[in-house]
Amino acid sequence: MFKTTRPLLLAAAFSALCSLPTLAATPTPVEGPFWQSEVSAGNLPPIEERLPAEPLVVDLAAKGREFGTPGGTLRTMVTRSKDIRQMVVYGYARLVGFDQNYEIVPDLLASFENEGNRKFTLRLREGHKWSDGSPFTSEDFRYWWEDVANNELLSPSGPPDFLIVEGKPPTVSFPDETTVVYEWDDPNPDFLQSLAQARPPFIYRPSEFLKQYHEKFADADELAFQVEDARVKSWAALHNKLDNLYKFDNHQLPTLQPWLNASSGKKIRHNFVRNPYYHRIDSKGMQLPYIDVVEMEIVAPGLVAAKTNAGETDLQGRGLAFRDASILKKGETGGDYKTLLWKTGVASQIAIYPNLNFADDAWREVLRDVRVRRALSLAIDRKTINQALYFKLAQPGAMSVLPASPFYDEENAKAWAQYDIEQANALLDEAGLTERDKNGIRLLPDGRPMELIIETAGERQEVENALQIVTDTWREIGVDLVMRPLDRDILRNRVFAGNTMASVWFGWDDGIPQLHTSPAYLAPTDQVFLAWPKWGQYYQTGGEAGEPPDMPEAQRLMELAHDWQIAKTDDDRQTAWNEMLKIHADQLYAIGILNGAPQPIVVSNRLRNVPEQAMWAWEPGAHFGIHRPDEFFFAD
Repeated sequence: MFKTTRPLLLAAAFSALCSLPTLAATPTPVEGPFWQSEVSAGNLPPIEERLPAEPLVVDLAAKGREFGTPGGTLRTMVTRSKDIRQMVVYGYARLVGFDQNYEIVPDLLASFENEGNRKFTLRLREGHKWSDGSPFTSEDFRYWWEDVANNELLSPSGPPDFLIVEGKPPTVSFPDETTVVYEWDDPNPDFLQSLAQARPPFIYRPSEFLKQYHEKFADADELAFQVEDARVKSWAALHNKLDNLYKFDNHQLPTLQPWLNASSGKKIRHNFVRNPYYHRIDSKGMQLPYIDVVEMEIVAPGLVAAKTNAGETDLQGRGLAFRDASILKKGETGGDYKTLLWKTGVASQIAIYPNLNFADDAWREVLRDVRVRRALSLAIDRKTINQALYFKLAQPGAMSVLPASPFYDEENAKAWAQYDIEQANALLDEAGLTERDKNGIRLLPDGRPMELIIETAGERQEVENALQIVTDTWREIGVDLVMRPLDRDILRNRVFAGNTMASVWFGWDDGIPQLHTSPAYLAPTDQVFLAWPKWGQYYQTGGEAGEPPDMPEAQRLMELAHDWQIAKTDDDRQTAWNEMLKIHADQLYAIGILNGAPQPIVVSNRLRNVPEQAMWAWEPGAHFGIHRPDEFFFAD
């Protein structure tokens, strides 16, 4: 999608546009039954007045899908109250989004133009409306850019990082109601991909609603009353509290997603009803989504599999693991569902992250020795873990990209991943860790036993099971693994503060990067990569917190990420990707155990258009999002 010559750019843009069914004659809209009574009562305009002039017409036949019948309530579960935000993830209404081939195509936008990755012209759909009926126009983009992102009280750190190129923000203009232009002096090849993320950086806001709470637009006395009534300190605090397009917890905030939040406050069950102004229709004129209501129940993590087995959900992936597959299969008849096994898109199903920024100086020096990390990797019996946990259905290997990525290299995938106790012991000896205590555990230079404490989120049984096997094999190299389960938020805060020696999590979310994917997540740009939280903090805060990368390979990763950013050709970008992946394979910042473990997806026998074979991935794909739940429907 990101070509460097104008003819190729125009060809790519033309190709993307021609793939959209909106170029065909728009079918006559059909009023579905859900909103009919509201239309008849005069409380809601008829369907032809609610849709954009050119809605996005979905050609289901071309996708091998059935035309659906509108109606029904889809039940699903999450394990935390704040995870109602998954409705934004699953809904996957984005300015641009990934199609099933992971190409970037317009969605909320009618079209876009990319000129050399420097100038992006975004064209909106004429007549598009928010869920409350207010117009969705370039004013919503202007409001966010000028009155939110560049307002010091609302956004103290300024516009988000993905919009800052070579230290400079873009020039943003709004030629008319349906056109927004972003322009940089230097290339920003990550711009469109960022807009398509599972958690999108919303570069627009429902301005008509939020202006009521902005000092520049609201009546001063009314705003003061609202601030006092909400028991917050300032208008900015009130505005930020209400401005939650991703959190999805403000039922009054208009949305562009297929379903809108119809529940206020904290509840065990949240209901989301179809958006009467949603911009997509099928080629027969029926407005999507087909399903009227999504009911999201909040349950304890340990109950998801049991309640699924009992038939208490219609669509479930989150909260299920491969270890649940056998019990789920047994419950299919009584629960009236089927269990699918989708591929997973994370770079590693289980990865150990030695914390290179650990606060203990002696341990930090040991963990920074690549020979130690290589020895720890070589002393993991991945085949046994695969057999015990996944019946050999996963792929043992180091953490790298998956075969579905054009950057896949088998050498990287196998680097330091063979089971070799002899070589592991030799590496630790070479690193100077030759002394042992009476139990055979190696001693650190300061005389303490080499007890490597690995902290986990305590959410996945397979992690604990895998670490039990690792515990046995690490003892053969004189390392005592101590496992410490914690709450997820506590774990992350400890890692970010430098208090965790090592932790376990998934590998990179995006294990299938494409040519248009930024490799920034391979460099120390984010504290979320648990091997270098302090380096990530340093980058994210512009040097105000954390520590600058002080290892040559990490510094090189930063250089290569910048090289990709300013590259003028796909070949140059691929070169940057290849070297960065090679560095990770060599340095083992994360010790991957295996990848490709199947993800159980439970689907009601009544539910249609859910793919039998698909990819379960956060990036790219937004879990169910890329498979378009607005096209799912109940057969009865």
